[in-house]
Amino acid sequence: MMLASPLQNNDFTGNGAMTRDFELVHADASLLVLNKPAGLLSVPGKGEDKQDCLSARVQQHYPDALVVHRLDMATSGLLLMARSIAVQRALGALFERRSVDKRYVAVVDGELADAPGAGGWGLIDLPIAVDWPRRPLRIIDAAHGKASQTRWRVLGRDAVAHNTRLELAPLTGRSHQLRVHLQGFGHAILGDRLYGSDSVQARAPRLLLHASALGFVHPVSGQPLQFDNPAPF
Repeated sequence: MMLASPLQNNDFTGNGAMTRDFELVHADASLLVLNKPAGLLSVPGKGEDKQDCLSARVQQHYPDALVVHRLDMATSGLLLMARSIAVQRALGALFERRSVDKRYVAVVDGELADAPGAGGWGLIDLPIAVDWPRRPLRIIDAAHGKASQTRWRVLGRDAVAHNTRLELAPLTGRSHQLRVHLQGFGHAILGDRLYGSDSVQARAPRLLLHASALGFVHPVSGQPLQFDNPAPF
């Protein structure tokens, strides 16, 4: 869907700039691309102690900024916001149609062999459901879970540390999908305080999961956009 008459750009910092409150990767009259640090909420949570978040910080400088999607608090990386309701809807439709190319980098427990698929890509196809007694945690549930798919390929291995660096491309967008899929695959993400064993948690000071790339067609200009942000680990 193409939109007309974009809002006036009030980019006060310039693309690629970092303010005291957040890092701006890209800004134009229609949308913002941000680099969320690990440990910061994407949107406000419940309780007064959970009101500091990336969206609130951004809206102090861009009052028109609207949430399009979220990253887990423990996950770092690229996050997209819209600057009008029309653009928010258009970007949301791109996500629903799986027309946004999302890539993540993760470091996981154990050494994985290359997947046999084309280009070294493998597929984790495991249904995910809410773990109701322990919500908001999720579990693999073949009987009641929703279909969930994640593509993966090996970027490198560390035989000494006994871990593997992966590129991940989620085809669906379930909550905690990458964390649950890697844990269910037998290779939990290092530093995962929700799904990793005690030893897995102890091997990293943070969750080693980073949203490293976003690719999509700009809903106003129709121009293909690609943003890349290397993992900080």
